[in-house]
Amino acid sequence: MKITDARVVVSSPGRNYVTLVIETEDGITGIGDATLNGRELAVASYLSEHLCPLLIGRDARRIEDAWQYFYKGAYWRRGPVTMTAIAAIDVALWDIKGKAAGMPVYELLGGAAREGVMVYGHASGSTLEDLSKDFQHHLDLGYKAIRAQAAVPGLDKTYGIAPVDGKLYEPASGNVPQEDTWETTSYLDFAPKMMAHVREQFGYGVHVLHDVHHRLTPIEAGRLGASLEEYRPFWIEDPTPAEDQSAFRLIRQHTTTPIAVGEVFNSIWDCQQLITERLIDYIRTSVSHAGGITHLRRIFSLADLYGVRSGSHGAGDLSPVSFAAALHVDMSIPNFGVQEYMGHRDPANEVFSTSYAFADGYMHPGDAAGLGVEFNEEAAARFPFDPKYLPVNRRLDGSVHDW
Repeated sequence: MKITDARVVVSSPGRNYVTLVIETEDGITGIGDATLNGRELAVASYLSEHLCPLLIGRDARRIEDAWQYFYKGAYWRRGPVTMTAIAAIDVALWDIKGKAAGMPVYELLGGAAREGVMVYGHASGSTLEDLSKDFQHHLDLGYKAIRAQAAVPGLDKTYGIAPVDGKLYEPASGNVPQEDTWETTSYLDFAPKMMAHVREQFGYGVHVLHDVHHRLTPIEAGRLGASLEEYRPFWIEDPTPAEDQSAFRLIRQHTTTPIAVGEVFNSIWDCQQLITERLIDYIRTSVSHAGGITHLRRIFSLADLYGVRSGSHGAGDLSPVSFAAALHVDMSIPNFGVQEYMGHRDPANEVFSTSYAFADGYMHPGDAAGLGVEFNEEAAARFPFDPKYLPVNRRLDGSVHDW
């Protein structure tokens, strides 16, 4: 089953996506998501100029060989651009294999290990009252797990707060990054009050998650975790930057609140120490940024040995192709935890048609052959690339703070 064509399509149907299309001599087409938020064109160029020419003539069935070839053959390894490009190829080849076999990808991965995938939605508000309304809205939709974020009093803006117009939250804006101000003391005082408010309003029958966005030092993160323990959060996400994996030992010494991290990781080596030393409870690596289905399964298999569960990133900067691929992995692994689901802004549904479905708090990838996602290139051409960037944070003294 030789590959006859490989091309990259960059479009912006509601937000920017990079889609890899691979065609075979049998007439089977596979698609992969190569989106890297704020660096989309870097991946598109790497694929178009360096990897796509090397795909022509290769056997599309040899997925593992292709992964090793593109990872080891370039000499320069890892990094978000390289691993996102490899991920797109890997996912597209799994899509082709599923279509050739007439099976959904999760069947090729060993079959279903569960009936559905628990997903969590994002509830937020500029006030605690607005947060309550949005939280109730998610409960009414059937979510069993909900992330709670609220604007921090005293700060002009707080990342992670959806607009009041009911549209899906999109944090990226403008062709120059927006600059926000951050103050840790205000946040540490407010976060326990927010969590107490949610539990008082909605009780303990729903999983509540909270994202810290890498903004604390390890000792600050330990203090936050300790202050939230009585409210039993499902997790606190990205409590501190993870370049230094050993920093999480300090957090563990001060709190039993579960920790999730990894959406910016792109290889198993980024989380090896965190997993093997049991410094985290959930690993959040995603299909598109960690080398595709092939490499993500290795990460989750390592995590399973140490009692760490999955909690993959699923924000709107990952296309429906990536989300579908994540669901297929989620369905098949033994140590699944939860899957993030932000959804996709219109007119994404004009470009991507999907077979996955949500019901009673759970997602199912559907039983279509392959990933279950179709990509309309003609529709994509109507939505040209639109440069957008995530905000940059500065402290009150003007110095740049961590994201």
